[in-house]
Amino acid sequence: MQAIKVPLKTRLARMTPGQMIMFGILAAIFIWFIMACMILPILNLLKTVFFEGGKLSVDAFQKLLKSSRAMKALRNSFILAPTLSITVGFVGISLVLITEYFDIKGSKILRLGYLTTLIYGGVTLVSGYKFIYSNTGVLTNLMASIFPNMNRNWFTGYWAVLFVMTFSCTSNHMIFLRNAMRSVDFQTVEAARNMGASQWYILRRVVLPVLLPSLFAVTILTFITGLCAMSAPLLVGGKDFQTINPMIKQFADMTTTSAKSLSATLSLVLGLATMILLAILTAIERRGHYMSVSKVKTKIVKQKITNPVVNVLVHIYAYVLFVIYVIPVVLIVLFSFSDSAHIQMRQLDFSTFSLQNYVQLLSQNTAYRPFVVSIVYSALAAIIVGALVIVACRYIQKRRNSVSATALEYSLMLPWLLPSTMIALSLMLAFNQPRWYMFNQPLIATLQLLLIGYIIVKLPFTMRMTKAAFFGLDDALEDASRNLGASGLYTFRRVIFPVLLPTVLAIAALNFNGLLTDYDISAFLHHPANPTLGVKIKSLTEEMGNSSDGVALTFVYAVLMMIISAVVLYLVYGRGSRDDLKG
Repeated sequence: MQAIKVPLKTRLARMTPGQMIMFGILAAIFIWFIMACMILPILNLLKTVFFEGGKLSVDAFQKLLKSSRAMKALRNSFILAPTLSITVGFVGISLVLITEYFDIKGSKILRLGYLTTLIYGGVTLVSGYKFIYSNTGVLTNLMASIFPNMNRNWFTGYWAVLFVMTFSCTSNHMIFLRNAMRSVDFQTVEAARNMGASQWYILRRVVLPVLLPSLFAVTILTFITGLCAMSAPLLVGGKDFQTINPMIKQFADMTTTSAKSLSATLSLVLGLATMILLAILTAIERRGHYMSVSKVKTKIVKQKITNPVVNVLVHIYAYVLFVIYVIPVVLIVLFSFSDSAHIQMRQLDFSTFSLQNYVQLLSQNTAYRPFVVSIVYSALAAIIVGALVIVACRYIQKRRNSVSATALEYSLMLPWLLPSTMIALSLMLAFNQPRWYMFNQPLIATLQLLLIGYIIVKLPFTMRMTKAAFFGLDDALEDASRNLGASGLYTFRRVIFPVLLPTVLAIAALNFNGLLTDYDISAFLHHPANPTLGVKIKSLTEEMGNSSDGVALTFVYAVLMMIISAVVLYLVYGRGSRDDLKG
């Protein structure tokens, strides 16, 4: 039976005075936040680009075309993005086949190694690779002892960025493609094998078509990641390979108007490219999925590689990948207990191991302050985003198909169309002077601005996941509560929210985990006297060749971050999927 659509005016008339006041307050909060913190800053960014001097102009694009640095950054980004999609796709598919499809010895251990990118990433991950491969890195020192005339600066530029990002961006493949692999019907594989099909033919014509929808999606996400690369180009790209986002940051830090205009123009170009790619992703999703013809699917059974030569080569390849993934984590943990002298020499001596580096972090205000700042900011952002989205999703659920609900949903999903650096830059340019809609307070270099940025970038993900949880609820629960005379607020508080709580907590934990080492937003919006963990690690990583104390502190930060991330992942996924991990 089709639900009767009740006009908003009628629904408001049914409210009590207290409910109307609460509805008005919440509506005002959402309208103010969306307009003041999201819409108007973006419009101001567009004004900066197209209305220089108060007149409509395209001079900003002409300056962009004349800037050799900016054009080189654009070119580098559009070189990195497609090549990264290819390399990450190859390695990511390899990881899934090794751990889920082929019968590889030690696959459980291999899987744990491949999943390490889930517990450390961003600036922390790049710092680990730089410690190993830079001109004073562990591997470089080892190679130099064998080949004294080698170029110690070999790990820099395009190939270094591509290498680091290839092995740091396979998390989506290990999550989404792994799930897709489990939807492969083993009966179809068996039927093809009984008909004489080779392993390569079965993999190419039976298995991979089932993975294609997920593979298309993660490839587009990888392309966007390459296009918006920030940490890797900054730390290992060197002077010859800087991409769009680092260049946006450099121009934004300059004091001249033309430099800031160029920064805004670059961010706009990046935003347009991201929108186009997300449109492609949406089109791919709407094309549907490949499905098995079997009505009763059976779980995939790992396939033994029949060719002995290929079997040996695949095993070697699997364990080489394992070493590449695990070595940075192992060395970070071990060197976090080492003293400064041995860190400077890049040598391990277990007799010198102590907790001194951890004591130093916990005892010095300048050392532990970034850690505390990031924890507080991340926790506040996760809580505020969760609260805002719960209220929004409840309204959308109750007013589905109404104009106001649709407008609210699309407004909160807007940040998904924009790169985080574009959002950060729009906030910087909008709030570097007093604005009446922000109570005439300039927010640049304040504690509030970074929190606003964190909230905005986490809204779309939280909105999408929470909305799915809301619309997955059984309406009979609410109907039964209403029939028993319970009010709407009581029903939500005692019936609906407890059912949603596990999902809400999981989303909040993932948001907290993702923001803890954020650098892209923090680099633009952090308070100068209160750097976040990502900003601090980046500054220490740049000094890696000069300060052993700074390197030790970076390792301690990384270890603590990995512990927190691992605990969060266990709380979100581990308890419900321990058997899954064992499989």
